[in-house]
Amino acid sequence: MSERRESGDERASSERPRPAPVTISDVQELVRRKDEIEAQIKAYYDVLEDQKGVGMNEPLVDVEGYPRADVDVYQVRTARHNIICLQNDHKALMKQVEEALHQLHARGKEKQARDAAEAQNEALNQGQGPSQSPPRPFAKVNSISPGSPASNSGLQVDDEIVEFGSVNAHNFQNLQNIGTVVQHSEGHPLHVVVLRGGERLQLRLVPMRWAGKGLLGCNIIPLQR
Repeated sequence: MSERRESGDERASSERPRPAPVTISDVQELVRRKDEIEAQIKAYYDVLEDQKGVGMNEPLVDVEGYPRADVDVYQVRTARHNIICLQNDHKALMKQVEEALHQLHARGKEKQARDAAEAQNEALNQGQGPSQSPPRPFAKVNSISPGSPASNSGLQVDDEIVEFGSVNAHNFQNLQNIGTVVQHSEGHPLHVVVLRGGERLQLRLVPMRWAGKGLLGCNIIPLQR
């Protein structure tokens, strides 16, 4: 049986460290260098403008073929050469900026997809884990006064309460638990979850002073299980 031997190029390729991922700081540094090159190009164009506006293509010899006496030919040629070199540098740098932005964008999309997948898995685990059980009601509404905060919230008689603010079946001991939450939540909305005809509903109840008695205007009794 023959053994495959790794070539020197393959070993060098496998041992070569991967480039570090592009960061926002890297992009900012590339942009800074781009701005610097653009400023240098503009400065050399200003030199050409000062030399009778010769630009990049105006001839530097007169009709008889002699160097023009009205411009500094050496300075113009130097400026033109530097502009061409800087424009090539600028083009290469812009390609680096584009690739860096593409990497950042791709990595951002990967992170969003990864976060979404993790959130979905967490939700599935919470909903289907062996230790999780459907929340059960612990109390029931047996009367509601018309025009009361409870009535205005949409609460109805025979609603079975699953959550009342921070109170649920796991920490409910007696009706004083609900009373304490109500007293500390006057004027502030409470998140209330009820079962009505087998359907789970979420309500927003704001305990407050009204024409009737109490801050809710309803009567709640514990469920006997």
